[in-house]
Amino acid sequence: MISVLAALALCALLAPPVIRLLGTRGFYVLVLAPAGALVWVIANWPADDAPPAVETVEWVPVLHMDIVTRFDTLSAIMSVLILGIGALVLCYCAHYFDDARPRVAVFGGEMIAFAAAMFGLVVSDNMLVLYVFWELTTVLSFMLVGFYGIRATARRAATQALLVTTAGGLAMLVGIIMLGERAGSFLLSDILANPPATGVYVDCAVVLMLIGALSKSAIVPFHFWLPGAMAAPTPVSAYLHAAAMVKAGIYLIARLAPGFATIPGWQVLVVGLGMVTMVLGGWRSLRELDLKLVLAFGTVSQLGFLSVLVGMGDANVAMAGLTMLVAHAMFKASLFMVVGIIDHSTGTRDIRRLARLGHRLPVLALTAAVAGASMAGLPFTIGFVGKETAFGSVWDTGAFLPWQAETIDVVLLVGSTITFAYTCRFLWGAFGRKVRTAPSPVVAKLHPPGPLFLAAPILLALGGVVAGFASPWIGSLFEPYAQTLPAYGHELEHLAMWHGFGLPVIFSIVVIVAGTILFVAIRLVGDRLFRRPLVNADRIYDATLRAADTASLMLTRNTQRGSLPITQGVILSTTILLPLGALALGSRNRLEVAGFDTVNQLVIGGIIVAAALTATVLRNRLAATLVVGLTGYGAGMLFALYGAPDLALTQFLVETLTLVIFVLVLRKLPAEPEPRHATGFRPLRAAVAVAFGATLVTVGLFAAAARSEQPLHVDIPEAAYEFGHGANAVNVLLVDIRAWDTLGEVSVLIVAATGVASMVFRNRRFGAVPRVADAARMQAGFSGDADDPIPPDRTTWLLGSDFRDPRHRSMILEATTRLIFPTMVVLSLYFFYAGHNAPGGGFAGGLTMGLALVLRYLAGGRYELGEALPIEPGRILGLGLAISAGTAVTSLFLGAPALSSAVFSVTLPVLGEVKLVTALFFDLGIYFIVVGLVLDILRSLGARLDVESSAIDNQPAPESPTAGQVSR
Repeated sequence: MISVLAALALCALLAPPVIRLLGTRGFYVLVLAPAGALVWVIANWPADDAPPAVETVEWVPVLHMDIVTRFDTLSAIMSVLILGIGALVLCYCAHYFDDARPRVAVFGGEMIAFAAAMFGLVVSDNMLVLYVFWELTTVLSFMLVGFYGIRATARRAATQALLVTTAGGLAMLVGIIMLGERAGSFLLSDILANPPATGVYVDCAVVLMLIGALSKSAIVPFHFWLPGAMAAPTPVSAYLHAAAMVKAGIYLIARLAPGFATIPGWQVLVVGLGMVTMVLGGWRSLRELDLKLVLAFGTVSQLGFLSVLVGMGDANVAMAGLTMLVAHAMFKASLFMVVGIIDHSTGTRDIRRLARLGHRLPVLALTAAVAGASMAGLPFTIGFVGKETAFGSVWDTGAFLPWQAETIDVVLLVGSTITFAYTCRFLWGAFGRKVRTAPSPVVAKLHPPGPLFLAAPILLALGGVVAGFASPWIGSLFEPYAQTLPAYGHELEHLAMWHGFGLPVIFSIVVIVAGTILFVAIRLVGDRLFRRPLVNADRIYDATLRAADTASLMLTRNTQRGSLPITQGVILSTTILLPLGALALGSRNRLEVAGFDTVNQLVIGGIIVAAALTATVLRNRLAATLVVGLTGYGAGMLFALYGAPDLALTQFLVETLTLVIFVLVLRKLPAEPEPRHATGFRPLRAAVAVAFGATLVTVGLFAAAARSEQPLHVDIPEAAYEFGHGANAVNVLLVDIRAWDTLGEVSVLIVAATGVASMVFRNRRFGAVPRVADAARMQAGFSGDADDPIPPDRTTWLLGSDFRDPRHRSMILEATTRLIFPTMVVLSLYFFYAGHNAPGGGFAGGLTMGLALVLRYLAGGRYELGEALPIEPGRILGLGLAISAGTAVTSLFLGAPALSSAVFSVTLPVLGEVKLVTALFFDLGIYFIVVGLVLDILRSLGARLDVESSAIDNQPAPESPTAGQVSR
């Protein structure tokens, strides 16, 4: 299964170049991907007497994020639909699109990627991994629905589908976490084998998961996104909205039904809303004039029908549900393709403009009639078998009280009657004569489709008939899943075309007669009947978005007024009130506050307090920054006194680098703020600051007092050496035990660096790194001497300093930098290599290298920075992230969890045996990211401002004596 997933993902990447090379005929090549996977599914079909195949790939075992796949009967049935119909849809795409249409190549890759995501979803046993695939289908659906991105309707439909299904997915994620934590496992197989005891907690978890399923399968009240998604190309509708994506919610309901179908909330949401959806969706389809919308609302109706059948929790009803699941995928995909051919041939889908199309395209009309017969539940089709089984099994089910079961069956009868009526309306609207003696203009001018264009819908329509006659054999494939559900005293009934005369036959006759009458009545009085719809879900959706926008604007207007003190005050006040409120209302432990252990702590603490108070009264910006830096250095000293040299080293380096960055910015601001810029009530600011500090201390003390077990730090050194193969527990924590946190943090650093540089480099983000040679050429261009831009008798310590304003040069700093810079580079490399067993690491080494670059920049300017490291910062950042992320993948190939350490021994001629830990490469990525970040900041806040300063200095002085002064 993992190999099939990997192969489909690889084919998705290869699809765009194949389409660009071969044109739309390349879709026939892409068919090989789902077709090959389908062959694997058939060859490995689960045996009745054998346990399901299970594959496990360790990913993050501590977080229950192992990739566990399980291939059972339900997964196999869904896989056949996903891959089989996906292959036919790709064949259909070869004739639906033309080579000149933009984004067709990417479209092919997205379709195969969607098939891969759906396959991964239905074979995932780990609920967290299932959720990942679930959201992948959401994102890919957004991209596919928005294929015609230049159209406002397509953009709205894609956004609407994304918002609705993502909101449901987030609720589902919360339910997954709640259910997994309560069950003690995130594996569906474990949870269904031993369902946790029902209660408010478990019921809420299941309901939240059902919200995700209902939103994905367009069940009321989430049904409105599916008709809107008809703005997508027809192949998308035929695949996602008939056979694949909308079945994901039905699949999840069927998967969870054996364990949770008896929960009251389940019965209300799945069965109750399913019945409402079946009737409402069918009724809406009777008023539509667009053939595609008729099928779209019909799909909503059928999804409601399916949710009732697979969600009742009865073995015989589940047999009917799986039969209708397969039938719906075939007939609805075929009918959507028929509509696409009609639109492709005539240029319209409006039933008012189509007349006598059946005479012009009899093969297409016959195909639609056969598929429509299965949708209406007429004999000799798989749809008839499923509907007959549903009528009989629901009436006799023991999952509900008799009156409840009979009521449900009657509602299904009403829904099936409406289904028959809108099927007749679809066939009449597309192919009927409509009291015309000649074809309508669009029909008269049509260009007939080729035989290969018709092949896919014909195969699906005939498949519905063949499956009907083969229903006994198909039923034997469904029975292993049905046997996981209770039969409530009834024998498991085998599928068959005919079970004798009984209630199902009577219901079928009622459906045909009443459906015909309803169709005729709609034709006569439909305009008056549908003049005023009672409820419009689209308008409710728009009103909800408007209300959210209004609320966000009001909140922003009152909390973010453009004033930094007010914004900080709101943030700090929230941070004060929420924790203290929770602490006051919740349970608390008795505090035991210890005093100072040594005089050194008292002295350092006093310095920190004095520096903090001094910073509040200083008006000079630079002086205040330096005083604030004392608090950071004081914290580093406390780390060192408590035996944490790694933390102390990192604190000192970070504090130094932060001071330098502040200086780079402050040199472009006035030394002191002007009096008119003084805003706010200072006592209030002081009160907020004191309250914030007190909150941190109070919460910290209570958190420490709440510890009831042995502190974790007691076991960390041993775990670091045993699992991370390093003696430096802090570094091993960063690169092994909590490497995922580190990877996320460095990703945030890269985003921050990119954001800062994007704001500074407003017009052009990336460019050539300025070097001395560039400055020499510029100088030569002004002086006319290209061979010797620097006078030979001048002493030069740094190349770049000769191109700086002499007023900004310091010979002592230049000479010192030339001596110290190599030492700092060597020190940074030492910190990097020694960090796994001694104080240091990639972060500390990167900071040291960054400080060396800062020193080089301060001494020689931006051209000297280019000489020190003539590489674009973005490339260094990207290389670091690639190395760090690549380490995670490499661990998997070595048979270990992601980002776990392994030891390699290498014997070198001089050094002897050298041991390398794989975490070293992760640390190397951290090193590059930190260096790239510092270099990016220097080029953004430093070098860019130098250019602007030079431009200002070179301007002629104005007449006003003060206007030309530039603060440095």
